[in-house]
Amino acid sequence: MRDLIKAFRALSDETRVRILKLLLERECCVCEVMQALDISQTRASRNLGLLQDAGFVKSQRDGLWVVYSIDEQGMGRYSTSLLDILRKSLDDNDIIAQDRKRLKQAVRVGPGCVQGR
Repeated sequence: MRDLIKAFRALSDETRVRILKLLLERECCVCEVMQALDISQTRASRNLGLLQDAGFVKSQRDGLWVVYSIDEQGMGRYSTSLLDILRKSLDDNDIIAQDRKRLKQAVRVGPGCVQGR
């Protein structure tokens, strides 16, 4: 039951839902999430950490960046079902469309991307 509650808590926040929708498009580093959602580094990192703790995402180091992606293999059964619902939802939402548009413009930048916010 704890896994289910943790998954629901992770999905109870608009920012985390928006991040998951981005990661369903492609893997992203923190600075790309920041650019796509127009949020601070702190907010992006905190929410990515909560999604990782809930089992939705995984991270791996790629040079200077920590890259986040959907954790298809590590997800529990609840997370998989909930992610399937999310995958089929919100495609006509204006905010998600704007995030997706900004994601196409987002670039991986060095550690200075955090200082610029």
